[in-house]
Amino acid sequence: MEQRLSLITLGVADVAASRRFYERLGWVASSASNDRIAFFSLGPVGLSLYQRDALAADAGVAPAPPPAGAPVTLAHNVASRDAVGPCLAAAVAAGATLVKPAGDADWGGYHGYFADPDGHLWEVAWNPFVALDPDGGFRLP
Repeated sequence: MEQRLSLITLGVADVAASRRFYERLGWVASSASNDRIAFFSLGPVGLSLYQRDALAADAGVAPAPPPAGAPVTLAHNVASRDAVGPCLAAAVAAGATLVKPAGDADWGGYHGYFADPDGHLWEVAWNPFVALDPDGGFRLP
């Protein structure tokens, strides 16, 4: 198996409402989106929003309650320390819940967290040890 991640699918309560949230962030849904699923291109990775119970049925597992705690977080890295706060504020203005305000991280960077309307945790981070590609790609040494 090649070392690659192609698509992240988030199980959501209401695809249309979740799509509107991400569009309020300024993201553009793909023309492949419809009433049952929404797709967003995030550079080399795609994000899809799919109704939570339908996603469980597709995988052949029992439906689970919305996310709680932090079993998985998604990260949005930014190019500067000063970009973290405004990015968190934009997410909150779009309908997110601020989980952790911007602040120094114990690993040496600067970050904060928000939860989307379905409770999926997003970290907004500036990492001084990793340079982003011109297109925002996160490349590890």
